[in-house]
Amino acid sequence: MLLASPGGEASELRPASADKTAVYAAHGGNAKSRFSHLRPEDRLGDLLNHPAFQGFSHRMLPWDGRAYDEAMPLGQIGQLLPYHSHVDSSVVVAALNRMVDDASAGRTIFYDFHTESEKRVNPELKHTGLFFFRGKPGAPFAVIAPGGGFSYVGSVHEGFPYAAEISKRGLNAFVLKYRAGHGSRVVIEDLAAAVSYIFQNAHALQVGTGGYSLWGSSAGARMAAAIGSHGTAPFGGALLPKPSVVVLAYTGHSEVTTSEPPTFVVVGDGDDIAPHAVMETRVAALRRIGAPVEYHKYPGVGHGFGTGQGTSAQGWVGQAVQFWKKEIKKAS
Repeated sequence: MLLASPGGEASELRPASADKTAVYAAHGGNAKSRFSHLRPEDRLGDLLNHPAFQGFSHRMLPWDGRAYDEAMPLGQIGQLLPYHSHVDSSVVVAALNRMVDDASAGRTIFYDFHTESEKRVNPELKHTGLFFFRGKPGAPFAVIAPGGGFSYVGSVHEGFPYAAEISKRGLNAFVLKYRAGHGSRVVIEDLAAAVSYIFQNAHALQVGTGGYSLWGSSAGARMAAAIGSHGTAPFGGALLPKPSVVVLAYTGHSEVTTSEPPTFVVVGDGDDIAPHAVMETRVAALRRIGAPVEYHKYPGVGHGFGTGQGTSAQGWVGQAVQFWKKEIKKAS
């Protein structure tokens, strides 16, 4: 099995070298960490220069090609996410420290799904990648596409925290870093390429391909919905099954085809970017064609609420996982 290694050309990876034991429980400080944990009072520079994230730390932050104020405390990271709300620095830092713990244990947490040769032809591909939060070996996987209006990628708020919650429940999760600033078609192609890469390397990654799901928030939800409607092949990916479930958070995406996967939908009643009425129009259309749908509208929250920690939306990620597991069981 060939796998594109971090920062290099495709190389052989033996699964046992990446994971000697099953990893699907919470990682909160159960073992002494080789790398130091981050704290909300630490600075962006501490993240960018952290040894656990060497070679890819810039791809963890939202903006491509932007110089950051490395003195900014992580507790103020929400200032980098203009389309997002309810950014909880404790949630952000906890998810980052989950990756620190995995790196300390010798697990690969970042994969370039494009080779160096591909990046020489198209230098913008240097901004892409997959962050892997391991669940139970062989369990199905989710790919999470964060939002950011196609201008930036909000992984720290609605990518890594989602993946941490999913993997705690025994399922595998990948967070996609896609090319920002190039419009919707390019980023959907990035998602299709990422899903194809995971399928191609499923044995080495120790993930199951049956029952995979796609998750997206805002712009990322448009990406997930497009693959759910049309599959990966029309966007340059391999000819693969459609996802078993699509999880959509606060998006204005309205297209519905004649065949759609089961869909879990969340939105806030104070969302003025993707109003709940738009979401409800899509939910109604999905129900008309017989697609299973679970819909939640949360009071008092606006656009881009992420996990919803401290709001009426808190806990929705776990509910979405239960919906996904139920659909997997129905299909088995």
